[in-house]
Amino acid sequence: MKIQRRTLLLTAAAGAASTLLAACGGGDDDLGDIVAVAQATPDFSILVEAVAAAGLVNTLKGSGPFTVFAPTNAAFAAALTELSLTKEQLLASPLLGDILKYHVVSGRVLKANVPVGVDIPTVLGATETFQINSALAITDEIGRVANITATDVLTSNGVIHVIDKVILPSAFLPA
Repeated sequence: MKIQRRTLLLTAAAGAASTLLAACGGGDDDLGDIVAVAQATPDFSILVEAVAAAGLVNTLKGSGPFTVFAPTNAAFAAALTELSLTKEQLLASPLLGDILKYHVVSGRVLKANVPVGVDIPTVLGATETFQINSALAITDEIGRVANITATDVLTSNGVIHVIDKVILPSAFLPA
């Protein structure tokens, strides 16, 4: 079957235009929710497992809006080593829900609106805060630093910022 060059070019142009429109989106309705976006991102597979194990799937599928500082698989692997835990132990930990809630802020906070140098309350509780500096590095409750490596991954119910370290709430302060 012979395809004329003009037909091929028109088809390619139409495909490119629809891809651009989909990428730009016609609004938040075109985007998946936080859980769906995380599930579609291979580097968030441990995060997805943790969210399910902590019973937070329905919450993060809710209307929000939420801002999630999402650790990569490498960040979780480093945390497991640092905390001397296996993945199975982490997923079974009663502190898992608190760790994950500490990564979530109420509202949709885009990179341009990230408050710099102030305590940012998390959904774990108003006293469980972290700070972000102008270089987009997060300092958690126990003084550890995580870098925001990608920003403004839009979802239908919020936004995801990718981080390179699991941040920890005050429950992990040495006794």
